[in-house]
Amino acid sequence: MTLLAFRTPASVLTTGTDSGTIPGPAAAAPAPRLTSTVAKEYVHRACHAEVFLTGSEQLTDTTFAVTAQWPRAHTFFSTPDGTRHDPIQAAETIRQAGLYLAHTRFGVPLDHKFMMWNLDYTTRSRQLLIGAAPTDLTLEVQLLGRPRRSGTTVDFTLETVVRRGAQPAATGYARFTTVPDSTYQRLRRGRHSAELPAAPVVTADPLPPARVGRLRPCDVLLTPADAPGRWHLTPDFWHPILFDHANDHIPGMVLLEAARQAANALSSPATVTPTAAATTFHRYAEHDAPTTITAQHTPGGDPDALTTTVTGHQHGEPIFTTVLTGHPDHR
Repeated sequence: MTLLAFRTPASVLTTGTDSGTIPGPAAAAPAPRLTSTVAKEYVHRACHAEVFLTGSEQLTDTTFAVTAQWPRAHTFFSTPDGTRHDPIQAAETIRQAGLYLAHTRFGVPLDHKFMMWNLDYTTRSRQLLIGAAPTDLTLEVQLLGRPRRSGTTVDFTLETVVRRGAQPAATGYARFTTVPDSTYQRLRRGRHSAELPAAPVVTADPLPPARVGRLRPCDVLLTPADAPGRWHLTPDFWHPILFDHANDHIPGMVLLEAARQAANALSSPATVTPTAAATTFHRYAEHDAPTTITAQHTPGGDPDALTTTVTGHQHGEPIFTTVLTGHPDHR
């Protein structure tokens, strides 16, 4: 939006006080500093509406306070009943905090590329309830050791506590490595591209949204495979949230959502909202390779919760592993 500056005619800008003249305006006070989101480039988002961070402050050499806000309604990050924020939104906020601090506090240039190796989160359901206003958050971010630098490569690990007021709403852990674009292109061996890929070839109908804990068919990522507990990853590469911008691989947040959907598909007709998940990313998930998602229930530390281990494979090689924990809601 362009602000137009209107000029007062010179004929009325006089220094006299006699009748018929209008004194010139006093010097305007500086505009107060108001809340806004951080620059979208710092969190690698193309759409301003998908930026959840609003600012940061460095407390010590290794600790930071990051502020964030979640909207009352989000087109993707929402629970089926609409009463709570999606726990995976906590993971996305922690991811954004890592990228933002790397650029603004650790000196990582904006054109460097990020590799995310781990992304874990644990949430408290009561603190995810949607209130009468957007949810303001403070992230207490602890850098585990100083960023490890090797030439132009930076490796760092963060632990995060997400607070809603005085109460913890989530905790998280994430590890990243950053590399210059030239190094990234060599790692990608010619796959580096800014173009969106063609839509995947789908030979079967996607799973019904209710079976994977979603409301809209466009949000479903899985189609049936050849055995129980196995599915094909068939996302819509034009999805405005999951594929916010062009990328040369399937983003980690898409894989995390695929894991959530697989846990729901395995547990159907019960719906599972994963209050916690621990994810390890082994290698890039390529657009042009078939991706198989498998899920199985596994023992967990909470006897009242359901633990599901989800893995993704391309050409027989693992691309990610997620262990999700949640309480099933039997419909």
